[in-house]
Amino acid sequence: MIHVADAMTYPVVETFHSVQGEGYWSGANAFFIRLGGCDVHCSWCDTKASWPIEHHPRQTIAQLVAAATSATPFMVVITGGEPLMHDLFPLSAALQAQGLRVHLETSGAHQFSGVFDWVTLSPKTFKPPHQSTYAHANELKIVVQNTTDLVWAETQANLVPQDTIKYLQPEWEALGKQGDHGILVEYILGHPQWRVSLQTHKIIGVR
Repeated sequence: MIHVADAMTYPVVETFHSVQGEGYWSGANAFFIRLGGCDVHCSWCDTKASWPIEHHPRQTIAQLVAAATSATPFMVVITGGEPLMHDLFPLSAALQAQGLRVHLETSGAHQFSGVFDWVTLSPKTFKPPHQSTYAHANELKIVVQNTTDLVWAETQANLVPQDTIKYLQPEWEALGKQGDHGILVEYILGHPQWRVSLQTHKIIGVR
């Protein structure tokens, strides 16, 4: 018997099994579910193909849970696009019902939905977070192109829980690919509440 929730569909850009490349869980075995649709539109986005919702085939929750379960990952990461454009309660609950650890990567630009074991909030100036997202952040990740982004980082740090782990991540084209991490290191030496996050998946050449 097929449950109604299992038959619910989401637009899916891709699913893949790799290692988490960024932040606190960097290096961990992860199954990624990249949902279609984004209205934040970061100028430097490396997944612009994910922006339109209608361009991606829809998969049922049952299909996504089966794919994630068969990968036997340490964790499942729901990402995008901007995943909070969708109601994530049914998908996150179905994954957790199979004993899977479920993480969310979001800009926070929409009303928070879902139940997660870990939430990475990466707020963008292009479309700031919905107020409902801040309280859920286990990890705050600010992408840095230049020193003005450090001002944004501090405003966002004041809005998340005190125990949220805080990362500054060099934007790949501006700083990361060239290894130009000087402004981040200098800032962190004077602001010890922050850490550096690198896109290690790009450095080691995996998805």
